Amino acid sequence: MSYVVEAKRLTKSFGKVKAVNEVSFALEEGKIYGLLGRNGAGKTTIMHMIAAQQFLTSGEISVFGERPYENDRVLERVCFIKESQKYPDHYRVDDVLKFAESRFKGWDREFASRLLDDFRLPLDRKMKKLSRGMLSSVGIIVGLASRAPLTIFDEPYIGLDAVARSLFYDRLLEDYAEFPRTIVLSTHLIDEVSRLLEHILLIDGGRLLLDEDAERLRGQAYKVVGPAAKVAEFSIGKEKIGSENMGGIASATFYSGLETKERRRAEALGLEITPVTLQQLIVHLTSGGSKTPMNEEAAL
Repeated sequence: MSYVVEAKRLTKSFGKVKAVNEVSFALEEGKIYGLLGRNGAGKTTIMHMIAAQQFLTSGEISVFGERPYENDRVLERVCFIKESQKYPDHYRVDDVLKFAESRFKGWDREFASRLLDDFRLPLDRKMKKLSRGMLSSVGIIVGLASRAPLTIFDEPYIGLDAVARSLFYDRLLEDYAEFPRTIVLSTHLIDEVSRLLEHILLIDGGRLLLDEDAERLRGQAYKVVGPAAKVAEFSIGKEKIGSENMGGIASATFYSGLETKERRRAEALGLEITPVTLQQLIVHLTSGGSKTPMNEEAAL
């Protein structure tokens, strides 16, 4: 199988600090990926290396089967929307869109115009005069209307209100359904975007913790709540990824599918079983001390 992106033992060091530490993964064509993790986990560094905006220290990375660095054949097919994107002081919104149209072969001018109306952006407004939310809207319009085969959004929603964020998610899904491409979303609003994500890459401390189908993850973790002694009894022989105690009541979170036999046992003990959202799972796995199925592999 040929991949849109393939990374092997990808490493990036800044002095003595390894921001990315021997990370390996592959991105398939026509899929929406969530690149998730805490601040400083290494997500943005990985995106910069994919987009050839930072050199790797060691390992390998290929984009559309080629090295991306100084490679116009590759880079004209990649649209990287950064949270910290800078523009020339004299640029207006119209200038940004004209530049994007000249750069991306798949640019859809009509779609960009519709998005301008959706996000209520004035074409003649100088970029330096835009609010944080309006700057994010410009990035979203460029990312969507580019129709780049590989589109990367790094925290695309900064400054947007709930209505504008919902609009972004809706337009992304609608256009992706009609024009499939590989999309990478890096975000902290995991519950908001969970319905979009098809595959999860979880980075923590520069290492890859999870590389998993999103639908499988959604049903993989669960929590039991009840009397502390009963929760402790149910937990015997199981590996917890989280636990809480309050007086005589306790909860325990497990990263494993809940089989019928175990469900019946929990019910017999009088325990309440609740699903764990994707965001709650990510919090548990990156809060320190938790083990995941990829920990041993990542440590090799």
